[in-house]
Amino acid sequence: MTTDRDVLRADLRQLIDTICADFPDQYWREVDAARRYPEEFVAALTKTGCLGALVPEEYGGLGLGLGDASVLLEGINANGGNAGPVHAQLYTMGSLLRHGSAEQKAKYLPDIASGAVRLQAFGITEPTAGTDTTAIRTTATRTDDGYVINGQKVFISRVQHSDLMLLLARTAKRSEGRRRSDGMSLFLIDLRETDGVELRSLRTMVNHETNEVFLTDVHVPASALIGEEGAGFRYVLDGMNAERILIASECVGDGRWFVRRASKYATERQVFGRPIGQNQGVQFPIARAHVHVEAANLMRWRAADLFDAGEPCGAEANMAKMLAADASWEAADVALQTHGGYGVATEYDIERKFRETRLYQIAPISTNLILSYVGEHVLGMPRSF
Repeated sequence: MTTDRDVLRADLRQLIDTICADFPDQYWREVDAARRYPEEFVAALTKTGCLGALVPEEYGGLGLGLGDASVLLEGINANGGNAGPVHAQLYTMGSLLRHGSAEQKAKYLPDIASGAVRLQAFGITEPTAGTDTTAIRTTATRTDDGYVINGQKVFISRVQHSDLMLLLARTAKRSEGRRRSDGMSLFLIDLRETDGVELRSLRTMVNHETNEVFLTDVHVPASALIGEEGAGFRYVLDGMNAERILIASECVGDGRWFVRRASKYATERQVFGRPIGQNQGVQFPIARAHVHVEAANLMRWRAADLFDAGEPCGAEANMAKMLAADASWEAADVALQTHGGYGVATEYDIERKFRETRLYQIAPISTNLILSYVGEHVLGMPRSF
């Protein structure tokens, strides 16, 4: 039976397909070659209100569920695009929505929903801390009228295209807390009004416009603090399930794109007088990749449904991200192998998407850390690190 939710999601898929039709492979190929921000695509998507999908209607957003929003990102990648430049606008505002003050939400959420203000930067990772977030060294020292922040962040993507940045900093030493995660606070930094923030671009194998961020005597008002001082790590964790589910949806989109391209090429490409897809050695790996993408998609929906119902979903969100990342990477490898030499030619777009989907084996969380989470928190085995 078709539900209203099914109709909504079908409409969202059609909307994304329509938008993406104006931004074909050639557009993304040129953006990637120039290593630039897809400003035209982001502007087109912003006009639809989709970037405010998760913002409640009372603040001017669409008030959709996470599952609905995941359809948007999946669709972008399934059309050969890259949802990376816009996905953070969807979920980074979650910390503000769930833990911000009434004044903060009233001030920022309407403009975030409309796209007038971009909140795409999440300043957590540091060079010496890596995935051990409790080891961050960036400090926020209390003053009479706010805080002074000093420190360094790394792999902060597209901060140069963001008006606001969520930043995690220590307001107390790690040794002073009962737990390692105590003493970290979350701040909403208005980059348009803040001095002392320096960006240095990091060239990577994908066009993520990622940066090192140096903060030197950055003065922010007390009103920049999100929630309670010292509770920032909990606020960050609170948003990670949404991030993992949305990334899983992007990987599903990638996987479907790779399978579709590989199937089409294998059907059309003639070698020795027959389509190469007639050979089981070519056909079966593509079929297997399809099976794995669809299985990962089911876990994505399981996690999204739990999230939208307000139920615990940490295990499901992590497993969805891992399964989808693995499936998209398998499909990418199969598509490149199917295309042979043409797979590494830029005009076929396989190599571009191949590079993009490889990222999700290590970001925003590595496969090994997901396995350690499942081993410890789901299977009850000893902590492995």
